[in-house]
Amino acid sequence: MCGIIGMVGKSCVNQAIYDGLTVLQHRGQDAAGIMTCDEERFYLRKDNGLVKDVFRTRHMLSLLGNMGIGHVRYPTAGSSSSADAQPFYVNSPYGIALAHNGNLTNAVELKDELFRSDRRHINTTSDSEILLNIFAHELHENGALELENDNIFDAVARVHKRCSGGYAVVSLIIGRGIVAFRDAFGIRPLMIGVRKTDKGDEYMVASESVAIDVLGFERLRDVEPGEAIFINSDGELFSRQCAENPTYAPCIFEFVYFARPDSIIDGLSVYKSRMRMGEKLADKIMRVLPEHDIDVVIPIPDTSRTSAMQLAYKLGVPYREGFIKNRYIGRTFIMPGQQQRKKSVHQKLNAIDLEFRNKTVLLVDDSIVRGTTSQQIIQMARDAGAKQVYFASAAPPVRFPNVYGIDMPSSKELIAFGRDEDEINREIGSDRLFYQDLEDLIQSVLHKNVPDVEQFESSVFNGEYVTGDVTVDYLKHIEGVRNDSAKSNKEQPKSVIDMHNESA
Repeated sequence: MCGIIGMVGKSCVNQAIYDGLTVLQHRGQDAAGIMTCDEERFYLRKDNGLVKDVFRTRHMLSLLGNMGIGHVRYPTAGSSSSADAQPFYVNSPYGIALAHNGNLTNAVELKDELFRSDRRHINTTSDSEILLNIFAHELHENGALELENDNIFDAVARVHKRCSGGYAVVSLIIGRGIVAFRDAFGIRPLMIGVRKTDKGDEYMVASESVAIDVLGFERLRDVEPGEAIFINSDGELFSRQCAENPTYAPCIFEFVYFARPDSIIDGLSVYKSRMRMGEKLADKIMRVLPEHDIDVVIPIPDTSRTSAMQLAYKLGVPYREGFIKNRYIGRTFIMPGQQQRKKSVHQKLNAIDLEFRNKTVLLVDDSIVRGTTSQQIIQMARDAGAKQVYFASAAPPVRFPNVYGIDMPSSKELIAFGRDEDEINREIGSDRLFYQDLEDLIQSVLHKNVPDVEQFESSVFNGEYVTGDVTVDYLKHIEGVRNDSAKSNKEQPKSVIDMHNESA
């Protein structure tokens, strides 16, 4: 999962892109980058680290121009080296930079095609570089010196035909403008914003509406599945549907965990979705345990707070903040290895004893992935004096890997893989365990006034991959690069492509 921004302004855009990336920092803490364009020249700064650490005053002063794109990264199948930081750049044709959120499921085949047919070399382990070269090749096939809008949209249409998976893309073409497009299922989010100035309209695209809001832009609309938009250097916006059979199927895990609660994705409020998750979960608890003995509801900060508050309200039970979070520790889910993850939980949270002592406590989390964090937090609650510890997940059991850009690990490292709920309950050490039902989760997110969303990408819960091309062999490959033993290897992690080449 990553965060992307693109902007065409009437003055220098470096500071605005920087500010937008800080708002999207929750989407990736591994690396950050900004590429700007001033007339016929690109300016780039990217490196590993948080936004505030990658960009210093000297870097900002060198990022000239009224157009630019930005990226915050967290790695899935690629390496965590600075070579994989985005945006990427190719000089032919025209000069193109690109930043990407998502994952291509046919990256192995595409890399081979690029070498054999397109004569292009891929220098990193990132499928974003593959996507850039595919787009560049399709623009090159146009052959025209002057680039027209139709040339761009035709190239995107051919990208859709070649690429499979989940992707949201911002691309900067030197001296011409910004292109943004979204996969044919709309799995990864992308929104357009506009700001009116005395000099004319300024446009931006971003992964979440919160970046648009914070920068003072007006939310215009979401980029539709399969759609491409082009914002030229004069600040004019053009759009075209470039996919043959687009289907609205956004990733439901954005609403469960990744997106900020103040974001709106595809017309759906993340905050209200999480409120309804709490209500649905309370309904289930009252069905399963009508005479419950819960004394207090405590969220595991931060993502579960909204659901936990609504759950407590509906149960008629006090809501309390029982854990204090160290805000200088990154998101535990994104930690690259099991040992680092275990260590970070104790550094991240501390229990307030008086909220637990001699009480039956219901802990609420957004989801349970590996179970490592849940085990440790339950033990922390017991150590703080809890009489009984119940645990509730606002999402259903995570049983399958994600292949569209979220680092859900090897299925064998998912605590729900091959276990029923009683077995999971014993494994994490809770006295009772409550999971959200998938249909309740879908109804929590799918509000009645958003008819465009036809379904959700829910493969981590049901194993149904919407692109229809995910094979057993592919899942075996991604398990090889995502398991914790691979991530803890001191050598540079191998990508899906590298593993394929070794086995060929």
